[in-house]
Amino acid sequence: MKKLLIEIAASLLVILFIYAGLSKLLNYSEFRFQLGRSPYIASMAGFVAWFMPAAEIISALFLVLKKTRLIGFYASFLLMVLFTGYIYAMLNYSPYLPCSCGGVLSMMSWTQHLYFNVFFVLVSAAGALLMSKPEQINKLQIA
Repeated sequence: MKKLLIEIAASLLVILFIYAGLSKLLNYSEFRFQLGRSPYIASMAGFVAWFMPAAEIISALFLVLKKTRLIGFYASFLLMVLFTGYIYAMLNYSPYLPCSCGGVLSMMSWTQHLYFNVFFVLVSAAGALLMSKPEQINKLQIA
């Protein structure tokens, strides 16, 4: 059962990251333009426009390979926490909400996207915990 749950978590994240990364690259000009309109990352839009899809695709590749899957879960968790934090900040502190998502994700509201991301934060955390050895998990517990 544990192996099946790991496979499901990895598969969900691979689908998400390949879809999102390729969507951003295929619609690069629009994605870059929308990032430039963001009040928090406009000054870094050029870097973020390449880094984000590259990080998503690399994370997906780590998740596909069994030897690097745990690294992929950690990378996925980090990315999803960053994306979720950005969406939270935009929803709560930004005077303007640009559209910087492509494809199916563009049909979601920012609030729906926040919940969507929280789900994938949990999926990536669950995958990492399921792959970790019991002694590694015990180190995480507060004595």
